[in-house]
Amino acid sequence: MITTKRCFALAPLALAMLATPAMADTRQEIEALKARLAQLEAMIQAQADAAARQQADLSSVKAQVAAAPAPAAVATTTGPDIAGTKVSFKGYVKVDGLSSRFSEGEVGRVTGRDFYVPNAIPVFGKRGGSSTAAGSTAGANGKARQVFDMHAKQTRLIVNTDTPNAGGPALKAHVEVDFLSSMQGNEAVSNGYSPELRQAFFSYGNWMAGQAWTTFQDLGALPETVDFVGSADGSVFGRQPQVRYTRGPWQIAVENSQTVTSTVDANATTPGNQPSAAGVESNDTSTPDLIARYTHKGDFGHVSLAALGRQIRVQDNNLSDSATGYGVSLSGKVKAVGDDDVRFMLTHGEGIGRYVALNTANDAVLSAAGELDLIGLTAGYVTYRHVWSEGLRSNFQAAGFFADNPNSASPDATKQVHSGLVNLIYNVTPKLEVGIEALHAQRKVEGGAEGSMDRLQVMAKHSF
Repeated sequence: MITTKRCFALAPLALAMLATPAMADTRQEIEALKARLAQLEAMIQAQADAAARQQADLSSVKAQVAAAPAPAAVATTTGPDIAGTKVSFKGYVKVDGLSSRFSEGEVGRVTGRDFYVPNAIPVFGKRGGSSTAAGSTAGANGKARQVFDMHAKQTRLIVNTDTPNAGGPALKAHVEVDFLSSMQGNEAVSNGYSPELRQAFFSYGNWMAGQAWTTFQDLGALPETVDFVGSADGSVFGRQPQVRYTRGPWQIAVENSQTVTSTVDANATTPGNQPSAAGVESNDTSTPDLIARYTHKGDFGHVSLAALGRQIRVQDNNLSDSATGYGVSLSGKVKAVGDDDVRFMLTHGEGIGRYVALNTANDAVLSAAGELDLIGLTAGYVTYRHVWSEGLRSNFQAAGFFADNPNSASPDATKQVHSGLVNLIYNVTPKLEVGIEALHAQRKVEGGAEGSMDRLQVMAKHSF
């Protein structure tokens, strides 16, 4: 018989026997977990090794890229590359229709019919009774004439080149032609006109040489007009051969010199004879014209000041004289309300007639005594440009020219011209614009004769 004491002694053995299956299961689970943990550690190590290899590969690629030569600059021109020189083309095709009314008489088929030329306005008048006022245009009779013209002469073609230069600035060139001043052709059949050289220059760093707009002219202040110039009576305007140096806001240039004087008749040396206001180029100057310009730019726009010094000279077998001409010009383009702006120019000087208002006044008058009398002048314009909406804008302009002619001047020498215009220009597309413009101009000469021109002009222009 098993006693109670013996049962208590055998209890631990019984419990051990009962627990054996449970403990065996636990050990199996622990071993399975260890195997799973080992597998996870192996996977993590494999991923770390792969990441290390990728980082090494990336470092290698970066090193190769750093060591490789820099790629060539992408050309901005769409034109061809000829022997290492990039060539590009641009310009525009423009057609103009002009209806012009001249108050004092007919105007022949001259440039004054294609765009506004102040001296092309006929003048006429009467002193009283039936006598004609002094200085009247030949053929003028005081009867108004209305004419209509249409042409595409302002069409322009520009060729630009860009030649890279290792270790230095690129060598660039600009060649530009149009047909506006060509009188070769007729309107009867073909309307064919020969090209005219406008600009032909090259630049290297800060230097520019060739034929270009005179440094005395501020291109950034020119108004937006349907007419080729628009502000012809108030603006500096000219293109000529020159060498120009630009550094920051400064420009210094030596430019082609030429003296334009009033003509002298066969007996001009006889006191009392008066020359004509028609210009004659002397080709006798011995020094180039000197021009300096300073331009200040800011958020407001820009303001520019230019100064000109030049020799006026005439020399032949019978006459010889020289004088010094000078000029100053203040101009600019400044922001106004919204997208509007104001453009202006004011020029004053003596002996600078060929630089201003399309040579409305000459540089000097060669007096009957054989002496050069410089012609003083003051000219200017102000234009307000208003933007109505995107692509639609108008310009409102007033301009004037005033000559201080010497006593030796001819009665037909222009004394003053003033004009006003208003236009509306719209961009149908970014490269196609149309416009309409009304212009009124009046001219008066020293002899008292005067006349006016009213013009309505429309245009369509495709730029490329």
